[in-house]
Amino acid sequence: MQSFISETLDDILQTTKSFEDVVFILPSQRAKVFVKQAFKDKIAVGFLPEMLNIEQFIQQISGVQKADNIQLLFHFYTIYKSVEKNPDSFDAFSSWALTVLQDFNEIDQHLINTKEIFTYLRDIERLRKWSVNGTFKETELIKGHYSFLEKLNNYYNAFYQFLLDKNIGYQGLMYREAAKKVDTFLDKNTAKKFFFIGFNALNKAEELLFQKVLENGNSEIYWDIDESFFNSNHQAGKFIRKYKKEWRYYEKNQLKSLGNSFSSPKKIQVIGAAKNNTQIKYIGEILEENAQFKNTALVLADETLLPITLNSLPKNINAINITMGYPLKDIPTTSLLFAVFQLFVSQDKFQKNSLNEFYYKDVIRFFKHQSIYGLISNIDNFTSEIAKDNQTFINEKLLEKFLENQESEVKNVILNLFKNFDSVSNFMDRILDLINILKEKVDALEKEYLFRFYTVFTQLKTLQNEFEYFTDLKTLSLFFRQLIGSESLSFQGEPLKGLQLMGMLETRVLDFENIILASANEGVLPASSQQNSFIPFDVKVEFGLPTYREKDAIFSYHFFRLIQRAKNVFILYNTEHDVFGSGEKSRFVTQLEMMRTDIVHKIVSPKVVSQKTNLKQITKNEQVFERLKELAKQGFSPSSLTNYLYNPVAFYKQKILRIKEFDDVEETVAFNTLGTVVHETLDELYKPFIGKFLTVDAILDMEKIAKDLVVKHFKIHFKNGDLSTGKNRLIFEVANRFVTNFLSQEKTLLKDKNNQLKIIATEENLSAEIEIDGINFPIKIHGNVDRVDELNGEIRIIDYKSGMVQSAELKVLDFEQLREKQQYKAIQVLLYAYLYSKNKKHDFSKNLKGGIYSFKNLNNGFLAIKFSSNYRNPDHNISSEKLEEFITELKEYIKEIYNPAIDFIEPADLKY
Repeated sequence: MQSFISETLDDILQTTKSFEDVVFILPSQRAKVFVKQAFKDKIAVGFLPEMLNIEQFIQQISGVQKADNIQLLFHFYTIYKSVEKNPDSFDAFSSWALTVLQDFNEIDQHLINTKEIFTYLRDIERLRKWSVNGTFKETELIKGHYSFLEKLNNYYNAFYQFLLDKNIGYQGLMYREAAKKVDTFLDKNTAKKFFFIGFNALNKAEELLFQKVLENGNSEIYWDIDESFFNSNHQAGKFIRKYKKEWRYYEKNQLKSLGNSFSSPKKIQVIGAAKNNTQIKYIGEILEENAQFKNTALVLADETLLPITLNSLPKNINAINITMGYPLKDIPTTSLLFAVFQLFVSQDKFQKNSLNEFYYKDVIRFFKHQSIYGLISNIDNFTSEIAKDNQTFINEKLLEKFLENQESEVKNVILNLFKNFDSVSNFMDRILDLINILKEKVDALEKEYLFRFYTVFTQLKTLQNEFEYFTDLKTLSLFFRQLIGSESLSFQGEPLKGLQLMGMLETRVLDFENIILASANEGVLPASSQQNSFIPFDVKVEFGLPTYREKDAIFSYHFFRLIQRAKNVFILYNTEHDVFGSGEKSRFVTQLEMMRTDIVHKIVSPKVVSQKTNLKQITKNEQVFERLKELAKQGFSPSSLTNYLYNPVAFYKQKILRIKEFDDVEETVAFNTLGTVVHETLDELYKPFIGKFLTVDAILDMEKIAKDLVVKHFKIHFKNGDLSTGKNRLIFEVANRFVTNFLSQEKTLLKDKNNQLKIIATEENLSAEIEIDGINFPIKIHGNVDRVDELNGEIRIIDYKSGMVQSAELKVLDFEQLREKQQYKAIQVLLYAYLYSKNKKHDFSKNLKGGIYSFKNLNNGFLAIKFSSNYRNPDHNISSEKLEEFITELKEYIKEIYNPAIDFIEPADLKY
């Protein structure tokens, strides 16, 4: 393959023998490296020409130094404040100022008369709001917008002059100044010969400069264009056809380097892949299969895919050169800095500034970040302590105690970071100190990340000290988020070695035998027609500014130029219609398919390997049986038995392995906490009446103290929690309502003089031992009965449930079907009834009932277990025969637990 650079140098070497006064001007920095290398291969000895990219050339002519975006923004705000009577805050200003700077840049690059375009914009807006009958109503927002557009010219003039005085500027200003000074520059450099190589779409300033240089006589321009696009009406040749037609230079000169390599044989594959991940994984397979690939470029039309691409490259790629910025928002250090900002943002939100307390989630997020986690020991102990004490907010004392045994430098820097916020400059110092201690403990790549942020914060601090535009942390935080979204980390590598990984614009001038192009989707290639600008489309057309139509033509040129000399081409696109794209391949790919007949089409999708999920199964070994023997002595509770029936593996984890649930800070009252509070409140209310008959007056006395008891028990079980506002306040009111509604129902029951209610026990722990055939030791069963009472001569075993329970769940028609029908609540109540009858030696001549009060179903009152389907004559009585039948069934469950032949097996139909 003869590359464009090689062809161009061969042509130049025919007429030019000495390169002492020759200047090559190229579109990009990367192109310079490849041209130098090609030159070395072609000449044995001699001077290389001076090589400049277009930006360096413009800087040379204009004499103006380029300023970076952050610097420009601060200078622009200085001008804005001097022009504007009621200026926006800096964070509000920066949200629109970057777009304005972009518009200024474009206007200057195309040498537009600024007074004319801004007056035109103003007049359009005035016409819009004018109406014959004067009925147009201006809102404050519309007024502000008109006022803003009318002032754009004032901002522009003041800013342009300010930058000129400082001899710095944005790219557009450098172009405008270069256009003014080009004649002087050429007069000084009459001996120099200029070669423009590989350009395509030029702005008006570049057109003027190039023509001036070319008309000077001894300079030349080499376009990289194929006959297929130049001689037809193809979009890719749009600009070069225009220059050939309009430039005076071409009245006497021919167009240089018109190739015809596009029509030569090629292997082109167009590959549709489901989702971006599949595209990148398939690219990994292409590179793995073609390990001998040399002179290969992997081009990402969508540059946001760089992080996943780097993680998906095969092992045989041992050298890679990246010409594309890695987005700062994807770097791990970014999340650490966001975590630091969040500490103070939340502190402000929760109004904890005066106490200097921090929200626990923010503190944990900071300490558990990978960079900090490796720096400090005992972080897990600290988080467990927070959960144990239910600390929603963390103060400095707690942090000091946690960090007391750490290395002194680390301890001081971290504690300083958590000090009360005093000034933006000091806050930036704290971050710089943090970066300084982190850099000692990280690998080389992370050092690069940290260094990038070190330079950003050093620059911000210098600008803050000079301008003081960040009035508070919120302003800095918002600006930092905007900055991170647009900045990237540049890579340094060996440009001539290995796989070349680049964005679409980086491919200018370069040719590769093997091209892999990812994300060739409509909306990505070309990019969508949305434009971030204050200048409307029709105004851009009127003044000759580029619109999406010109941008489409630029991308068309890059796409087809990339392919024209390649031998193996793989074009991938995402077939899925989702947030990342339309799922439609690029129009350029469709055009390519119409121009060639040798294209192979493929659709790829991930290999889905169907895996049979084996249910968890745990065999019972000696250690398990040792623990089961201990359990027999300690006793089984109704909930542990029903837990076994629901999921034997969960029972194994809780009772055999004794794995507890993870402790976490209870920020919002958990449902089990609500249940505990209601249970304990009712226990305390009813305990004084054990052995007594209840009266309406007793219930009225209970109602007076109920709320205080709810508060008391919340303080015990919801340590350090705030019940005064939000969701917790609602849950507190629910608990209170549960208790008052229950007492109200009791009161209604007692108002009927025929009802006699005697409290026998509350929260009573009952236990009994049972003998089971085949198990040579007794099994203890125990349970905590919420309440036992006697209503009109009937004993009631009562279980409180804070959740919803329906009466159907307590209908027991067949004891053998209790497990099948998952009647776990009925099992619990029957077990309490059995324990009560054994402990109290209950005389079954008295009726015994068991049931549930469901606080979410209180209207239905006491839900008793019933043993018949006859709704007219229900059977609620728990007889000794029924209990005997129930215990026989229960023994079968326990036998199963102690049977070595039956493993703990996870049920196949688990709901949760």
